[in-house]
Amino acid sequence: MWLTFILHLFIGSTLAGSAVIAALVSGQDTFGAILVAAGAGFILALPVSWMVAKRLRGLS
Repeated sequence: MWLTFILHLFIGSTLAGSAVIAALVSGQDTFGAILVAAGAGFILALPVSWMVAKRLRGLS
């Protein structure tokens, strides 16, 4: 559980930042669009973090 949380901190900020950059590049520069992009990246990071933690636990 802790590994998933720690991974989510890093993966979530990376995906949220990438989504915000993608939104800005595509011309969606309103506050709402940026907020939705950041939230989507943060939410998408939950299953990604879980899968990465699962694989890391399987290696040890």
